[in-house]
Amino acid sequence: MAVYRFRKEELEGHLNKNALWAIVYGDMMSYLMILFLLMLSFSLSKDVEEQDPVEKSLSEIQRVFGGRVSPAVAAKAEQADKELVLGQALTAKAEGGELGASASVIVTEKRISLSLGEGVLFDSGKADLKAAASPLLEAIAKDMINLKNEVRVEGHTDNVPVRKGPYKSNWELSMARAYAVIRQLEASGVDPRRISGVGYGEYRPAGDNKSAEGRAKNRRIEISLLRGG
Repeated sequence: MAVYRFRKEELEGHLNKNALWAIVYGDMMSYLMILFLLMLSFSLSKDVEEQDPVEKSLSEIQRVFGGRVSPAVAAKAEQADKELVLGQALTAKAEGGELGASASVIVTEKRISLSLGEGVLFDSGKADLKAAASPLLEAIAKDMINLKNEVRVEGHTDNVPVRKGPYKSNWELSMARAYAVIRQLEASGVDPRRISGVGYGEYRPAGDNKSAEGRAKNRRIEISLLRGG
């Protein structure tokens, strides 16, 4: 009897061990189901514009699997969706030439950064916004108003010394320009509690200061939406 019991327990243990694949398989199928539901809900959202795609995805998952999605998770998903829409909108405007010939957008996990060339916003050596700069910044602010993320404005210059005017250095000029953009964003409706600014002067170049093209790249304003806010 002892031998029989040992063999029986050994056989059951062996069968249970081999059945572990079913657990992994079940988990994988659940994840695939969620993925397909998300894809389906996003495709359906094109026909139902009044419903947010993230909300539709979450409601579809709840309908199939039951229970409730954590409010924190839902809020984070909605925020990520708004950031994605903003990144796409800014990229489309930059590629379409609406933000000037030298405008560019970089999207990373930490921020969505819009770079605007000096000529679009300021005259050489000055920190007063051009007349055409105000409506341009108003359009950018309109895309950012409904987000809660922090907005960071950075001023950059080339390494050519400032020889005249009210500013004694490129550092002062870059800070004055950042502040001018901040004032316009605030006037356009962006919550000032969300905005910060910094002037880097010539010390964080985007191009080579040895060439005219490189110096032009360095004379810029960067407006960044910090992600996860």
